Amino acid sequence: MLQCIFLLSDSGEVMLEKQLTGHRVDRSICAWFWDQSIVQGDSFKFLPVIASPTHYLFQVVRDGITFLACTQVEMPPLMGIEFLCRVADVLSEYLGGLNEDLIKDNFVIVYELLDEMIDNGFPLTTEPNILREMIAPPNIVSKMLSVVTGNSSNVSNTLPGATASCVPWRKTDLKHTSNDIYVDLVEEMDAIINRDGTLVKCEIYGEVQVNSHLSGLPDLTLSFANPSILNDVRFHPCVRLRPWESNQILSFVPPDGEFKLMCYRVKKLKSIPIYVKPQLSSDSGTCPISVLVGIRNDPGKPIDSVNVDFQLPPCVSSADLTSNHGTVNILANKTCSWSIGRLPKDKAPSLSGTLMLQTGLEQLHVFPSFRVSFRIQGVALSGLKIDKLDMKNLPSKPYKGFRAVTKAGEFEIRS
Repeated sequence: MLQCIFLLSDSGEVMLEKQLTGHRVDRSICAWFWDQSIVQGDSFKFLPVIASPTHYLFQVVRDGITFLACTQVEMPPLMGIEFLCRVADVLSEYLGGLNEDLIKDNFVIVYELLDEMIDNGFPLTTEPNILREMIAPPNIVSKMLSVVTGNSSNVSNTLPGATASCVPWRKTDLKHTSNDIYVDLVEEMDAIINRDGTLVKCEIYGEVQVNSHLSGLPDLTLSFANPSILNDVRFHPCVRLRPWESNQILSFVPPDGEFKLMCYRVKKLKSIPIYVKPQLSSDSGTCPISVLVGIRNDPGKPIDSVNVDFQLPPCVSSADLTSNHGTVNILANKTCSWSIGRLPKDKAPSLSGTLMLQTGLEQLHVFPSFRVSFRIQGVALSGLKIDKLDMKNLPSKPYKGFRAVTKAGEFEIRS
């Protein structure tokens, strides 16, 4: 049972404090939590679960905002962490992002959402579609009305339609003029490539995202051509577990609108779509640098939004870098950002130049790691393929759409 939730900024300031039970928690618990931070470079790291002398603390970090919950009784740690992740997702969806200013400007809505999402320390309503019926998302009209009328509450006076439904995430009488459903495979590739070009790690984190606008109470079945490649699967509450455990089939009654149907991992992949070959050598106070980027395994679709970033070592005083494709910028924090855009197939973009070392240094002793980002529309690099989507209990034939996209996650090349 959670007793209190805090929202902390990067500086440790308490932006929001929500007591969940009658047992008040001293705000100094936040100061104690901040003292447990582990400094790594320019950032702070925290353990997901911390045991204080009097409390257990759970925390997640999203976009510089720390979501901190505490309890005095033992409880499943993953329940606390999962609830905080759900709170972060709902706030991000409601506010159009997450940052300190958005939370302060919409303090009332954030507080109202927490009131509905948790009851006396126990998770209650966490489905975004139901919360939208109970609490209106912020917009310009509602803000103007609150100023004119003095009523700052966005809470509806009527219960959401899902309360009378046999499935709590869906209304009973939904009607749409055009029935359609879109299924997207969205994947992020994490990879680490060693100095000698060896692929140390390569795996994909993926999500099955659905945008459903179907009338009535549809019953859907989604199957994959190769479900055996999936690991660490996690489902939306609408998914029936028994069909998946027996036949690897997703059987569900969908919420209305956008929702995340399933998360998964695909581990131990053997190939990556692009290569990055850095070469650095240093002598007599200078360090020539050359970086080549090209297509390693053609995915069959254009590789867009390619960007290569690396942090200049502290011993580098200045840098002179040019490229034959894209633009190169050196930011104030000594980060070099090479924006390539779409990767051409007829030539390999290259970056070259010289790094000048500080006076008195002859050689470079710390070599940078290169972080790569890219986006490939229309391809799921894990190899996962949707076989078919069957639908029942629909008044008319719906339109079905399928898409896939892969982008880089933690994609790192060591030099």
